Amino acid sequence: MLAPICLFTYNRLLETQQTIEALKNNFLASKSELFIFSDGAKDDTSKPKVDEVRKYVQTVSGFKRVSLIKADQNKGLASSIISGVSEIIEKYGKVIVVEDDLITTRNFLDFMNQALTYYRNERSIQSVSGFSLDLEMVDLESDVYFQMRPFSWGWATWSDRWDHAIFDKQRLRIEIKRNGSILKKFKDSCGADMAKMFLNSINDQNDSWYVRWAYDHLKNNTFSVYPSISFVSNIGFGESGTHCRGINSFSYKISKDDRRDFNFVRFSFPPKVETRKFLNYFSIRHKVSVRLKLLGTSSGREQLLSEIKLKLNKL
Repeated sequence: MLAPICLFTYNRLLETQQTIEALKNNFLASKSELFIFSDGAKDDTSKPKVDEVRKYVQTVSGFKRVSLIKADQNKGLASSIISGVSEIIEKYGKVIVVEDDLITTRNFLDFMNQALTYYRNERSIQSVSGFSLDLEMVDLESDVYFQMRPFSWGWATWSDRWDHAIFDKQRLRIEIKRNGSILKKFKDSCGADMAKMFLNSINDQNDSWYVRWAYDHLKNNTFSVYPSISFVSNIGFGESGTHCRGINSFSYKISKDDRRDFNFVRFSFPPKVETRKFLNYFSIRHKVSVRLKLLGTSSGREQLLSEIKLKLNKL
């Protein structure tokens, strides 16, 4: 049985249309069930856009079955994903998750379903990623690699590796008080940005479900399996993005072929050089480097100016 797809939407019609059209173009779309979760409007200003998205998604076809789940009130991304994934995964045992700003290749669902089958009984694997950073790796003997830090741009997991308790902020605050040194391990294993993001999340200073999911990988010493080349691109950066505003500092290469069979290998701990390349993307040095390069072009300067304006608006 193919994994059901959970798509989380809010108020971005254009991005949602592109995301669904790309998904519908997947080889396995007609055999896959699609559950569309529509979050409620934050205020009266947002409501017309939310209604516009809901009107569109009610017309979606091309899948085995399409179900629309509408929230009466605004839950926010974290609550929407935690509750939505929990609901579907409990029934189906596995799930593929996509947000409303992700463009998938035609073979995205092939890769995700094959990976879910191949690593089903591999306890060292907690999640599957459809997105991949460009690590400039060559001579790979397989189509995958492994990293402890998961990615939220098109991902999948199983019911025995997902639980509401993973995201319990009170429980996590108690854990950190008892073992504060784990935050250093979090940074060393998953990226320089993780510790601060995690503390902000459990102390209600951001709405990130993802960093708590990543922390659970760390705590369990489990990993995410990545494709060697990405099956997902993100179109959500900019002023309309709720959680991906500003500059995209990630470099990735999109799969250009339509092959549908992939070479998987059993889990092995990633080489240190590979992990360094991966974690470098989350370092301050890398983010500064990207912004310095953008200063050299007029379009880049416009992006930086837009990012500054967004940050000033938050003050």
